[in-house]
Amino acid sequence: MTSYAALRFGFQVAIFERVANSPAAQLSQLNFVGEWHDEAKLAEFARVCSVITLENEFVDASVLHHLQSLGTPVYPTAETLACIQDKLIQKQTLQTAGVAVAPFQSIGSKADAQAFAEKHGYPFVLKARREGYDGYGNRTVRSEAEIEPAMTALGYPKRQLMAEAFVKFKAELATMVARNTQGEMVIYPVVETLQENHICKAVKAPAPFASDILEKAASVAQKAITVLNGVGIFGVEMFLCEDGRVLINELAPRPHNSGHYTIEACVTSQFENHLRAILGYPLGSPEMLTQAAVMVNLLGKRNAPVELSSLPCALQYPHAKVHIYGKADSRIGRKMGHITVVGNSMEECWHQAHAAAAAIEI
Repeated sequence: MTSYAALRFGFQVAIFERVANSPAAQLSQLNFVGEWHDEAKLAEFARVCSVITLENEFVDASVLHHLQSLGTPVYPTAETLACIQDKLIQKQTLQTAGVAVAPFQSIGSKADAQAFAEKHGYPFVLKARREGYDGYGNRTVRSEAEIEPAMTALGYPKRQLMAEAFVKFKAELATMVARNTQGEMVIYPVVETLQENHICKAVKAPAPFASDILEKAASVAQKAITVLNGVGIFGVEMFLCEDGRVLINELAPRPHNSGHYTIEACVTSQFENHLRAILGYPLGSPEMLTQAAVMVNLLGKRNAPVELSSLPCALQYPHAKVHIYGKADSRIGRKMGHITVVGNSMEECWHQAHAAAAAIEI
């Protein structure tokens, strides 16, 4: 989707991926396939690029440092990514800057986890510090007996872990923040995200809460990205606590699932503003064009090659905008696409988006 935005501006796009025929590679003739630490391949890739950006945060910051050393600008920078891709460092950085987060602690042993529980109570959340997403790197621990199985399931001791206190939240909120190389920033409407099995299932834009709450969330998000000196688009996931506080949950240094609705619903999509930001261009308006928008993720129903014979069923709904990502294989729970409906009624958008999503099986 970032490539679509770049092509509309008349740019060529080069893709570096570890496997051939990735979704983005299907839009480009400049494809580089290799391991991310392959310095020869990285140099070949950098030579054709005037600026380099990311599709995910799992590329190690050392790879970005190497690309920067070759003289090609990389955004977000290696320094910013290093503060985000390790969730413990991310929380430490935010807390030091006065950004509100849930209590957390590094976990190096079962005893550490027991001590954390004694201080903050059960349940608590055990997380892999790196490369966890869509709930795959998290375990909710409800008793002492669950600590060891949770640590093992998350890959301990090979993977480093951390613990976070369980947040009794009223809702999960998110927003996208774009910041360009000159420090100009725009903040998208704060949305509500609805989860299913730790995976974002749907997004309501704007979030159905009072304006003071939404302004507080936007302010928290803006401060977080400023602290990290971010350049590009950033997804900011937050908890709205029952007592009205807003806490940062996690940051994503890239276009984010909670911002996909912006393609149809906003003056400037998150993908276009990401490009504007990393190129140092003026940022576009994040204003919504409609009163309401609902985005529903299309998740894989089985482990198999992609088959789309049911696509026409979803297209029976005239207001549904269907996006299929071009992934070759479906996995249970894998994000294979999304559907967005925009309009003047949140209830009607919700109904149409879910009806269209139910009609298609990937």
